[in-house]
Amino acid sequence: MSDKFLYRLARPVLFSLDPETAHNLTLPALRRAQARGMKLGVKQPDADPRVVMGITFPNPVGLAAGLDKDGAYIDALAALGFGSIEVGTVTPRAQAGNPRPRMFRIPKARGIINRMGFNNGGVDAFVANVQASKFYQERQGVLGLNIGKNADTPIEKAADDYLACLRKVYQYASYVTVNISSPNTKNLRQLQSASELDALLSQLKAEQLRLADEHGKYVPLALKIAPDVDGDQIRNIAGALLRHKIDGVIATNTTLNRREVEGMRHSLETGGLSGQPVFELSNIVIRALKTELGDEIPIIGVGGIMSGADAAVKIRQGAKLVQLYSGLIYRGPALVRECANALKIPVQE
Repeated sequence: MSDKFLYRLARPVLFSLDPETAHNLTLPALRRAQARGMKLGVKQPDADPRVVMGITFPNPVGLAAGLDKDGAYIDALAALGFGSIEVGTVTPRAQAGNPRPRMFRIPKARGIINRMGFNNGGVDAFVANVQASKFYQERQGVLGLNIGKNADTPIEKAADDYLACLRKVYQYASYVTVNISSPNTKNLRQLQSASELDALLSQLKAEQLRLADEHGKYVPLALKIAPDVDGDQIRNIAGALLRHKIDGVIATNTTLNRREVEGMRHSLETGGLSGQPVFELSNIVIRALKTELGDEIPIIGVGGIMSGADAAVKIRQGAKLVQLYSGLIYRGPALVRECANALKIPVQE
């Protein structure tokens, strides 16, 4: 059976469940099937390597952070054909996140609102999961580790949490993503402001270089930013990225904007909106970043990719790679190969 057909069968059942419940059933089932050597019905994309941040990605379609916050399903997710797997966001200490329900589908707009709040088992458990994966042990591909801060850490001490996580995950990562753009941790997006971002990136860059000496390898740093930034903020962010020689930028996280889902069920729920409604918002940020950064710092485009054509748009706007998350919920794993195939076609700039 094809991956499209299998997902068409499974989707009505999954969509009849609370979104978080469906998530908590699907990933363990996928892991069990993969561990037993069962065929998942997923056609693997053809090899299409891209060198970004000094790393060779087998294909340009990656998994965005958030689907596997604890790094517990790396091997199963790798079987879906991604060119990279990004897991997290992880925090120094375990935390439960926000009360349930905290995830809501908006099918009419192919959107999802979540206010998970960095629920995870803490960085030590996260690292143990990474170490236990065959993907890591056998160096099967590109593994991004996404780090954040605990909800109860004062914003003025946020750098301490990021530095603690960076030290723990550094040697296990192909690259490390610094998440300062989730709307579900109080005041986190404040770190995108000019002075606070400069201070944070300065400390992270210094620690990255120290860790590179300690471990004998250089692990790139990427910054993940929000779609809810204006032109001045984008210029400030781009300037900071260039000053501190950050290796990449991921654009974008979820949005607080509700214009595309106005009047729809669940549209007034608090949290970050992902999926199709964030597509153009993220494109605007990608275009603006490309104008400011040129070819100095690569952009990874994420937000609302629901088809191969959408992935190609991200590349035309200036991204070097793309990542998927909400599209997988609405389209299933066939979306990975569809996007990879679309990006093999030369895209006119």
